[in-house]
Amino acid sequence: MQNNPNQTHMNMHTGNIPQQLNHGGHEVIDVHEVLSGTIGALNQYSLLRKYVKDSELLDIIDRQYQFTQNEYNITLDCFKSGQDPAQPTQSYKMNQNNDFIYGLTPTQPKKPIQSEMEMSEEIVAGCLLSSCKSLASAKTMASLETTNPVVRRVLADSIPNCIEMAYELSIYQNKHHNYQVPQFSQQDMMQIVNSFAPAQGSPQIQANNYNMPH
Repeated sequence: MQNNPNQTHMNMHTGNIPQQLNHGGHEVIDVHEVLSGTIGALNQYSLLRKYVKDSELLDIIDRQYQFTQNEYNITLDCFKSGQDPAQPTQSYKMNQNNDFIYGLTPTQPKKPIQSEMEMSEEIVAGCLLSSCKSLASAKTMASLETTNPVVRRVLADSIPNCIEMAYELSIYQNKHHNYQVPQFSQQDMMQIVNSFAPAQGSPQIQANNYNMPH
């Protein structure tokens, strides 16, 4: 049976759009970027794993790779069908605690490597952290442009997972003094923390501005 292009055009105007075509233009482009970026991230996990010997980082890489791959398939499923994916979305759970070491210690300046021989676990963790941050931004932008309710929800659900993965990698790096976190003095920090007050009440809206005294 041949598709009638005029019928598709009519469907666009009447709202009777097939589920597979239930996507806006910006959505299609942005989700394409998300899927492409996810493939790029998965490729990085695969290619960089061989440079890692630390069992803790290997465990992080393997768990994040498997979760990201599964999430990619879920996103692709609902994007192609326009309907609920066969598998529901999940929440990524890291194994690390959330203890950060604050303060700066002297280190050698960082610079791009010139040879594969310079690869290290610090560089691997840094590359994967950048991928997680990039995907979080791309998925946020795509979800804000998505008209399909299922794809929008799947994208929105996946953003916290990118954040959690990035947090897990940053904690690992921080533990090895590769992701240092500066702090304000206690006095400066308390001044900033206490510079806001809770909002109270409701706005007083003037019913008729013309009744205001001149």
